[in-house]
Amino acid sequence: MPAISEKGRSMPQSPIRKLVPFAEQAKKNGAKVIHLNIGQPDIKTPQIALDAVKNNSIEVLEYSRTEGSEIYREKIAKYYAKNDIHITAGDIIVTTGGSEALSFAMGSIADNGDEIIIPEPFYANYNGFATALGVNVVPVVSHIDTNFALPPIEDFEKLITPRTKAILICNPGNPTGYLYSREEIQKLAAIVKKHDLFLVADEVYREFTYDGREHYSILQESGLEEHALIVDSVSKRYSMCGARIGYLVSKNTEIIKTALKFAQARLSPPTYAQMAGEAALETPQSYFDSVKEEYVARRDILIEALEKIEGVKIGRPQGAFYCIAELPISDADDFAQWLLEDFRVNNETVMVAPAAGFYATPGLGKNQIRIAYVLDKESLKRAVNILKEALKSYIG
Repeated sequence: MPAISEKGRSMPQSPIRKLVPFAEQAKKNGAKVIHLNIGQPDIKTPQIALDAVKNNSIEVLEYSRTEGSEIYREKIAKYYAKNDIHITAGDIIVTTGGSEALSFAMGSIADNGDEIIIPEPFYANYNGFATALGVNVVPVVSHIDTNFALPPIEDFEKLITPRTKAILICNPGNPTGYLYSREEIQKLAAIVKKHDLFLVADEVYREFTYDGREHYSILQESGLEEHALIVDSVSKRYSMCGARIGYLVSKNTEIIKTALKFAQARLSPPTYAQMAGEAALETPQSYFDSVKEEYVARRDILIEALEKIEGVKIGRPQGAFYCIAELPISDADDFAQWLLEDFRVNNETVMVAPAAGFYATPGLGKNQIRIAYVLDKESLKRAVNILKEALKSYIG
């Protein structure tokens, strides 16, 4: 039998999706599974986006421009201007989801064996894209005891080598919900300028910030024009994950020219999805205000309930819609599988994402889970109650 590639063997499994077979079996056995494992919002997609696709008059579904339609990119630039990020349509490449934007970014700035420093825990697919592109992830640890704040800059400097090409952050963070402050962004700006590195920011949760805090983009920081790359997406902003539309944004013209070559190899982003994305830009602010209000209520219910469980430690989210919970167990992977296979409360169980897959350092996160609070409040209450009873039974 021909051999599978070493790169293929090295590709990590998704900690979010690898337990799906157990969840599906639980459902076949008649149990209801409450999904806390994946960031698929239950918020309705703006009707204006759905209607744009439904009511179109296209007769030939042609290729679009490789970088996305010019009209759409001009409208995206206006969206950024409203967020105090001043760019042009030429600074934007429309991609097939934020995932492709991240892949283009890594491919444009790093060669095989080069290194990208990422605060961990981080979005698990960063590992996957890095592996696929032959890039080495170098983790710098953030801690639940400091709510996953930016690690000391000295910790970054210790890790910089001649192969280091960039620092990558997610702001607000998946899986932690941490929101980097202006001061923290400025510290990162100083270090990438000092060492002539790129700073890549995954800003797909920009709209979701809580407790009066505001998002500060790396492209709001002056002097980063040649260093900064933004990865963005419509998926969570407009609750349209299935559209698969994202953006790569940079004022560095060489980055855009290089990324465009990667984009040309896949021809073009999807036409219908661009139509939906363009229409979604007309979504009124009231939509985001009500969505934020709902997520804050969900967060508060979740955190308050989790804090009442003996032995559980929580990172308090300041943005996005995730949190990391540290449990009084030794192996969250085993616990998560056991929940699906063996534990029920009123014939319900929960599916969580073991957090070890969000770390690159072996052994870290083994007793942690990521929870996505994208469900209605009653479901969250039931889910936490199931977790509480499950921990009693599992530990016992």
